[in-house]
Amino acid sequence: MCGIVGAVSQHNIVPILVQGLQRLEYRGYDSCGVAVHQAGELRRSRSTARVAELRQQIDTDGVVSGTGIAHTRWATHGAPAVHNAHPHFSSGRIALVHNGIIENHDELRAELQAKGYVFESQTDTEVIAHLIAHLYDGDLYDAVQRATLQLQGAYAIAVFSRDEPQRVVGAREGSPLILGVGLPEDGGANYLASDAMALAGVTDRIVYLEEGDVVDVQLGKFWISARQADGRFQPVQREVKIVHAHTGAAELGPYRHYMQKEIFEQPRAISDTLEGVEGITPELFGDSAYRIFKEIDRVLILACGTSYYSGSTAKYWLESIAKIPTSVEIASEYRYRDSVPDPRTLVVTISQSGETADTLAALKHARSLGMTHTLTICNVATSAMVRECELAYITRAGVEVGVASTKAFTTQLAGLFLLTLALAQVRGTVSAEAEAMHLKAMRHLPVALQAVLALEPQVVAWAEAFARKENALFLGRGLHYPIALEGALKLKEISYIHAEAYPAGELKHGPLALVTSDMPVVTVAPNDALLEKLKSNLQEVRARGGELFVFADADTRIENSEGVHVIRMPEHYGALSPILHVVPLQLLAYHTACARGTDVDKPRNLAKSVTVE
Repeated sequence: MCGIVGAVSQHNIVPILVQGLQRLEYRGYDSCGVAVHQAGELRRSRSTARVAELRQQIDTDGVVSGTGIAHTRWATHGAPAVHNAHPHFSSGRIALVHNGIIENHDELRAELQAKGYVFESQTDTEVIAHLIAHLYDGDLYDAVQRATLQLQGAYAIAVFSRDEPQRVVGAREGSPLILGVGLPEDGGANYLASDAMALAGVTDRIVYLEEGDVVDVQLGKFWISARQADGRFQPVQREVKIVHAHTGAAELGPYRHYMQKEIFEQPRAISDTLEGVEGITPELFGDSAYRIFKEIDRVLILACGTSYYSGSTAKYWLESIAKIPTSVEIASEYRYRDSVPDPRTLVVTISQSGETADTLAALKHARSLGMTHTLTICNVATSAMVRECELAYITRAGVEVGVASTKAFTTQLAGLFLLTLALAQVRGTVSAEAEAMHLKAMRHLPVALQAVLALEPQVVAWAEAFARKENALFLGRGLHYPIALEGALKLKEISYIHAEAYPAGELKHGPLALVTSDMPVVTVAPNDALLEKLKSNLQEVRARGGELFVFADADTRIENSEGVHVIRMPEHYGALSPILHVVPLQLLAYHTACARGTDVDKPRNLAKSVTVE
């Protein structure tokens, strides 16, 4: 979600701060800003425009310094406005940026106002700045440590003081923050950031701060302390890792938007995700996977958004192939209800970034209930999710810039299907012949996806009609119902058309009341055991004057006719059909959004990495 970059250097670090913000733009933001220590004073530039405009403003303002912090903000408390943009100042001597949400900000605000502090914004962040200023007595490191003891909620912060040049202090709890250790030729420079990508090309030596850590960053040195259970801070050593962050997310090449590029990267992403999979073995998920898989009787999947729909698809695979009871929970709901824990459960989290706040919190809640067997399907090997789980399968989608997930979703499905086969093997529910057949089909996926992508011109023609609509209905049955949900989500995310998805059999139980000639009905129609039932549902729509847009397998005998538009999929793909059928739904959403002129890669009100609850 929001992005943080900070630095201490002997040289002007403002270009590095701005470059870091540009590399974090894909996460989504409403405003941006930079603050520096310049000529013994605090200076800042803030904007509700893009980072490119902020750069021009910085040049105009003459902002130059060796110490500074920068931020991209996605609004939570307070509207997207300059006075709410980070960095925030307090008392003319404290500058601070913050990711996360402070839950007790109202109480702290009242206490600080009673002490004479004047608030210039509606943000919870300004509370932290004033609190640190109130506690500051010449040692910023100590003031930040004491301030964190009063904060409830999630935060990653970077802060510096007018009175201590060449020093930036960071802290994290529930929101990611990393330390970048400068290269020897940098003359002692050190960095803070919310994402290693922000420091790509600057340093590849990264320290991943842990929950409760506070870090003191100075020229040529740094210290880290960890909060103990009694509230005291103990110095700790954290491993410095070499991380080669990708900067090339991203040349657009021949594509109009990153989302289109990422849709067309799916054959490569699937191929990379399956690279090295010579056969099905539990060890694909970690050295202790076989033992853990033998000890479990059920699976609990925790995820949000698109990842939740990939988990919902996997439930069908896990129960039909591995024969293991599976439940799928929306992570943001799971930890706030009374559930019945079972220690023989494999808790599976799914996240593109591995930093999704709700999913991380749900994982910790599940562990607190005694469910210690954990596995994650994740696209970032160095993420908090991977570090928190016993087992992991790292998808290799590469950097995904578009806010609406595409290649991350299909690679999650590939990883989840491998998990299904591994569990089925351990449980003895799949024959060697069937396992080999499934693995062969997986290896053919990149070729099959290329054939689906060739349908783009036909989808473009449909998109012209969709662009004039304000509502749409998506239908699927069985294994493809979650794919209908994902298709509806994509359309609403980037085209702003209201879209809902239902199991087709539910039409007569309410949604059929919505069907008119103005309501396009998109249907996922594979040639599976539910096809004839689905055809009856389509007739229900036509009888009410509804217009059907059907993605049908070639042998379904669903024909184009008045009010029925059909795009034929190249082949039926059995259990893996969802991975193919979601692609034309992605293309439909993308081209509809293009026709409506929306900001496809950065849709309004949304962020790429949701690191606040």
